Amino acid sequence: MKIQFNTDKNVEGHERAEAYFTSELETALARFEEKITRIEVHVGDENSTKFGTDDKRCLIEVRPAKLQPIVVTEYADTVEKAFRGALAKIKKTLETTFEKQKTY
Repeated sequence: MKIQFNTDKNVEGHERAEAYFTSELETALARFEEKITRIEVHVGDENSTKFGTDDKRCLIEVRPAKLQPIVVTEYADTVEKAFRGALAKIKKTLETTFEKQKTY
């Protein structure tokens, strides 16, 4: 499972954030590791230097083997909250997706 991390120019602390988010993704999605080929995380500030509520965006794209990519997006007032929300969404979506694939 390869993890690619992307930020826009308005997000500070790129290296620290990448290390933290990567470890959180690996821990949260460890049970799906065999079924996922790649994960892309896109973090950005929609309003740049302007003030705004819920203007931080985190998009997580997961590419499961033999399936179409799955994408979730979360907006919040901080990058960390946006990431946490997107991580919860992608985890739930993957659980649902792989549960539907089980044969009984």
